Amino acid sequence: MDIFLQQLINGLVLGSIYALIALGYTMVYGILELINFAHGEVTMMGAMICIAVMGALLSAGGLPAIVVLALGLAAAISICMVLGYSIERVAYRPLRGAPRLAPLITAIGMSIVLQNTAMLIWGKQYLTFPKLFEPQRYEWAGAHVTSLQILIVVLAITLMGALLLLVHRTRLGRAMRATAQSPELAGLMGINPNTVISFTFIIGAALGAVAGVMVSAYYGLAHYYMGFLLGLKAFTAAVLGGIGNVAGAMLGGMLLGIIESLGAGYIGPLTGGFLGSHYQDVFAFFVLIVMLVFRPSGLLGERVGERA
Repeated sequence: MDIFLQQLINGLVLGSIYALIALGYTMVYGILELINFAHGEVTMMGAMICIAVMGALLSAGGLPAIVVLALGLAAAISICMVLGYSIERVAYRPLRGAPRLAPLITAIGMSIVLQNTAMLIWGKQYLTFPKLFEPQRYEWAGAHVTSLQILIVVLAITLMGALLLLVHRTRLGRAMRATAQSPELAGLMGINPNTVISFTFIIGAALGAVAGVMVSAYYGLAHYYMGFLLGLKAFTAAVLGGIGNVAGAMLGGMLLGIIESLGAGYIGPLTGGFLGSHYQDVFAFFVLIVMLVFRPSGLLGERVGERA
C-alpha cells in the first residue's frame, strides 16, 4: 500500500505538470485546429530563462531567496508570453489559409529553431536549478511527500481553475469560445479573431513557462532538449482527455502522470527491471496508441462548440 501511495503522489505531481503544458496544445487546437509542436520548446525556454535569471541575481547577491525565485519566474513568464505571441504572428498567421500540412511543418520547424537557439545561448550542458530552499519532507501511511511536490500540485490546480474561470466567466473567454465555433461569425459580432488567437498563444505560453520552471525545480536540472519529450507527453495527455477540451487536457495530464508512475513502480519490478523507471515513456505512448485505436475523440471527447 505504501508503494501505491508513493507512486500515486509522484504521478499527481507529474500529471499536474503535463496538464499545464497540455492546456497550451488544447487551446490552440480548439481555435485553429493546429498542433503547436513548438509549445514544448516554449516550456523549455521558460525553464532555461528562469535558471539564468536566478543565477545572475544570486551572483549579484543581496536579495532574499523568495524574491530571486519570484523574479526568475516573472522573467520566464514574460519572455515566454512574448515568444508565444511572436511564434503565432510570424510563423502561423501567414499560413492560416494554407493547406493544413504547411503550418504543421512550420510548427516542427519552429521547434527545431527554438532548440538550437537555446543550445547556442546556454550550450549543450545541463543547467542546475539553484537550491534556494530546503524542501520539507513529510511522511503519511509509509509514503513521503515534500513541500515542493505539494507546491507544484497546488499551484497547478490553482492555475487550471483560474483558466476555467477565464474561459467560462470573462469576455475574453466568451470571445475564445465564439472564435472556436466560427472565426467569421465571431468577426461579424465585433470580435477580432486575430487578437483572440494571439491571446490564446500568450496564455498557453505563460502556462508552459510555469510548467517548465516546475519541471526544472522538481528534477533540479534543465536542458535545451527537455521540451521535446515534455511536449510529446503533454500532447498525449491532450489527446487522452480529448483534444480541444480544456477539462479533458487537465484530466488527461493527471491520468498520464499516474499511469507513468504506477507503470514504473509496478510493471517495472514484475519484468525484473526491464521496464522500470528508465522505460516509463513506454507506458505514456502505449496509452496514446490504445486511445487512438479505441476512442480517438478522447475520454471527454472533442468539444466542438466550446473548445477553447
